[in-house]
Amino acid sequence: MGVLEFLKSQFLCHLIIGYVFIVSGLIVNLIQLCTLVLWPINKQFFRKVNCKLAYCISSQLVMLLEWWSGTQCTLYTDPKSYSLYGKENAIVILNHNFEIDFLCGWSFCERFGVLGSAKVLAKKELSYVPLIGWMWYFLEIVFCKRKWEEDRKTVVESLVNLRDYPEKFWFLLHCEGTRFTEKKHEISMQVAEAKGLPKLKHHLLPRTKGFTITVQCLRNVVTAVYDSTLNFRNNETPTLLGVLNGKKYHADLYVRRIPLESIPEDESACASWLHKLYQEKDNFQEEYYKTGRFPGTSITPPRRPWTLVNWFFWASLLLYPFFSLLVNMFLSGSSLTVIGFTLFLVAASVGVRWMIGVTEIDKGSNYGNNDGKKDSAGSPETQRDQ
Repeated sequence: MGVLEFLKSQFLCHLIIGYVFIVSGLIVNLIQLCTLVLWPINKQFFRKVNCKLAYCISSQLVMLLEWWSGTQCTLYTDPKSYSLYGKENAIVILNHNFEIDFLCGWSFCERFGVLGSAKVLAKKELSYVPLIGWMWYFLEIVFCKRKWEEDRKTVVESLVNLRDYPEKFWFLLHCEGTRFTEKKHEISMQVAEAKGLPKLKHHLLPRTKGFTITVQCLRNVVTAVYDSTLNFRNNETPTLLGVLNGKKYHADLYVRRIPLESIPEDESACASWLHKLYQEKDNFQEEYYKTGRFPGTSITPPRRPWTLVNWFFWASLLLYPFFSLLVNMFLSGSSLTVIGFTLFLVAASVGVRWMIGVTEIDKGSNYGNNDGKKDSAGSPETQRDQ
């Protein structure tokens, strides 16, 4: 292990990263709150400002993936489609197999300049969570309660509000609704058998209502669906803790651009189209496990420096007072102060590990325990752990 790799695994470095992220995030949230006065004056300007502010938060997580861990991402796609990425509104369908797949989705957005305006379909509870949740609230993210009867009106209204959005945006969807595990897969395939649907090997049965309503509400605003299938080389099992420790992974992402006009408008036909899409995604994954690559031309989009620039800006602004506080605490000579600070570090360490643990695949939602016997298409996709 080299010196740099050793430093990346040390808790002090993690503490610094966490401190910068939390404090800068709260500052950004406060600024976002102040921007509410802009809404009645100039709604579009409010939206543009909040895209920039949201980037200050989300780009720090992308920085960890791209610069801290050095994770590489190879894109497999059609060169003609590649030239359109970042220049049009799109719905991005992502598979949900890995702890960091949402982070890879954000990295995909960042490479093409739409990270600040990226949208998701998220659980209502997340809107109350500081940093990411509050950031999403001001970004007009679509929130839902996972009860479709209650959600439909709210989701439709939120999606319709995006029709005049001033920035190019990508709407990211995990149509499976929860991360893949063997237990969830077994339950999902029981549902597929009961419904007479073809079984999938590498995915859960997609939940269709969230996708179909998104397509209906954003038609003529969004021009394409990006079917995105993610995997990692050498059977790697990437984790957020691994990224935080500076472990380097190599992601392969296969993206197909599908014109939205080719997707059926009828809800039932659209749902059938999505099921067929997941059968194709399953075949792509099967081929990847056999050959180690996806179809299409391999392209490595260059990393943009702005995530790193953003982090250094906040670090230079916040670390001086942080270290000044530490020095003053230890120079005070008070044993009570030192003990208190030590306990704070222990609590912070436990807290960081707990938050990362929440995202682990084996600690995912109770898919199948309460909802597994219900109609798998009975509620919209939600972005869990984001």
